[in-house]
Amino acid sequence: MHNVVIIGSGLGGLICARQLAQSGRSVVVLERQREPGGCLQSYRRCGLEFDTGLHYVGGLAGGQPLHDAFVALGLLELPWHKLDADGFDQITIGGQTFPMAEGFDRFADTLGDCFPQERGALRQYVDLLRHLPPMDESVHVNAYDYLTSLFRDPLLVNVVSGSAMRMELRRESLPLFHFAHGISSYIQSSWRLKGSGRLIVESLIKDIVAAGGEVCCQAEVRELKETGGRIVGATCTNGNIYEGEIFISDVHPQLTFGWLGDAAVLKGTFRRRIAALQNTFGIFTVSLVLKPGALPYFNYNKYVYREANVWESPLLSPSGKMTVDRVMVSCRVPEDNTPSSQGRSENGLQVDLLTPMPWTLCQPWKDTVVGRRRQDYEQMKEQMADDCIRLAEQVIPGLGAMVAKRYTSTPLTWRDYTLSPCGSAFGVRKDCRNPLMTNLSPRTPIPNLFLTGQSLVLHGLEGVTMTALQTTDLVLNRKP
Repeated sequence: MHNVVIIGSGLGGLICARQLAQSGRSVVVLERQREPGGCLQSYRRCGLEFDTGLHYVGGLAGGQPLHDAFVALGLLELPWHKLDADGFDQITIGGQTFPMAEGFDRFADTLGDCFPQERGALRQYVDLLRHLPPMDESVHVNAYDYLTSLFRDPLLVNVVSGSAMRMELRRESLPLFHFAHGISSYIQSSWRLKGSGRLIVESLIKDIVAAGGEVCCQAEVRELKETGGRIVGATCTNGNIYEGEIFISDVHPQLTFGWLGDAAVLKGTFRRRIAALQNTFGIFTVSLVLKPGALPYFNYNKYVYREANVWESPLLSPSGKMTVDRVMVSCRVPEDNTPSSQGRSENGLQVDLLTPMPWTLCQPWKDTVVGRRRQDYEQMKEQMADDCIRLAEQVIPGLGAMVAKRYTSTPLTWRDYTLSPCGSAFGVRKDCRNPLMTNLSPRTPIPNLFLTGQSLVLHGLEGVTMTALQTTDLVLNRKP
């Protein structure tokens, strides 16, 4: 019998496990995959390591949103690499490029030079980001409506939204609360990890084990056993049953409550609410290894849009084929001893290209698994990879000729490794028109079952970290 059984070893699950184990609880983490980490998993090809979900993070400097949390978690000691203050993100729209500068005032001044008639509105905008409104005041406000009422120039609306490819921009429903939180910390400071997300996973697991906790891989949960309105055990596909006093799920809520079958403790209204949740889109990723010396390292991210339609991506052409009209270009910090200004790694620079991908495009192969898909799936991926490279060549001319190797992944890949429904990249879709339905609490109708992860309040590394600490506090302060 454990004090706490945690299902899923993503960032949220591992943070909960670390904090609870260090508080003296006996903790076990159950992970269905061979390797822990969830969205922080990395994979190796030809001796190189590639990230899946982690590309950069904001707000690590003193006094900023993640600093104190990362100090407490021992994660600030990892080799973080600060991005360029003059433009940590470069937004290219219709051939024009706009730098996103670090610091609220500098951010407003830099864009004010490009849009002098909007200086006053930019000051109002950064004031909002500097003093983020409480959830209850901004979760009902439509982000797109706010931006279009603030800025007169439609191009500026697209520019300030251009780096928000790390969230799902839906003009009819995205709450201002989630948009503002997804932008603010990156303007304060932006960082890449010199190494893969595995470093975060290994650091947290080291602390968990040192405090007496366990992380069990290849332990896939298939049922949560409920007795008298409480969870008493998690049954795995290998037949093992893990009993506990408290259970925390870092797995998508729809899957979590599905493990309870027809348990009477879950009312019909709650089940219908969970079943009705919609999920955000997935991501298509092209991981490139460039020929040695082909391209210097660049210490910022490039966001490229074919046209000024940041909030209105067509995604699918009239013929039903994917239209790649936007791409994020992220460069991995070289890990050799070559100065980063040159970035000429012996292995070649590693660059990721990312673009949104709807689940509808994956439907023909939804019943397949990794490594056992059809040839037409491989052809689709190759075509999309070519399209991503061509778009990225707007800011890196000749990129295609620089490529030594490339690897691709789709929402199907994401679904198979993380169990995220429809390969969703950001979990449950938030909706300003009905926030009570789409904003989930760590608490559940079952008193000893808690939730954590990106489908609750906020997604991303910052959102998951803060939610996990909230879940942990609820467990620690829970009355028997």
